[in-house]
Amino acid sequence: MGMMMAVSFERYGRLYYLDPGSTAPRVGDKVLVPTESGPEVAECVWAPQWVSDDVDGLPVCAGLAGDGDLARDERNRARRAEARSVSKRLIRRHGLPMKVVGVDYLDRAGSFTVFFSAPDRVDFRALVRELARALHARVELRQVGPRDEARLQGGIGPCGRDLCCATFLRDFEPVSVRMAKDQDLPVNPMRIAGACGRLMCCLKYEHPLYQEFKATAPRTGSRVSTPEGEGTVVGHKVPSDSLVVRLNDGGRRCVCSRAEVCGPRQSYEKAHRDPGGDGGTE
Repeated sequence: MGMMMAVSFERYGRLYYLDPGSTAPRVGDKVLVPTESGPEVAECVWAPQWVSDDVDGLPVCAGLAGDGDLARDERNRARRAEARSVSKRLIRRHGLPMKVVGVDYLDRAGSFTVFFSAPDRVDFRALVRELARALHARVELRQVGPRDEARLQGGIGPCGRDLCCATFLRDFEPVSVRMAKDQDLPVNPMRIAGACGRLMCCLKYEHPLYQEFKATAPRTGSRVSTPEGEGTVVGHKVPSDSLVVRLNDGGRRCVCSRAEVCGPRQSYEKAHRDPGGDGGTE
């Protein structure tokens, strides 16, 4: 067990987990988070609490943010907003097919990183030089893909919740149409695509459950025995670990848990199993 807290650098932004150390912040408090470029200000969104998981190795909270830290954070936010505005204006002036999706600023190094999306590769060498002159700082432009664009911008998914990639997901994992088919979802891009236009990351969450269920449960069309009589499997209810069976007695349907349903071979072996344990052979 160990103590853990969660913080976010932006409201409704991606969560970062910390070891609270000797601090005891409350939800909404501003704290200092250790980064490669030094402590940065973030908001506590999950107060320190004991968790059963092994949380060794988490970064340790550097304490509550003081007035000087908050003032520096506010200046940095203003600089990022300025860089975003200047970047958009110069992109329009140069007529480049680019879309600014995020800006990062390191005040200790005096450098900006501008993240952008574009349909193809873009020659932005002239743009970088003009940006550096306008902002009086070193500027780096970095092109990102659709998934990273959604993560940087944030938003609401089809489920009505904040995007997983913008809140808690650390890495993107491969997602395939096969996962949607295995979960009996409509293979319709409009139904299984996320805000980024790619397949939703959440298709991978329950996929192992469906794989395990289908590997052990009787297939559709199989003749089985249930507590309510013999019948044929006509559907699966994976989330509830149950099957829909059409009974031979009048065609009535019933829903039985997977543990209560056994196939013909299981029924035969149970009925003919020898009490001596030799499997009924002579």
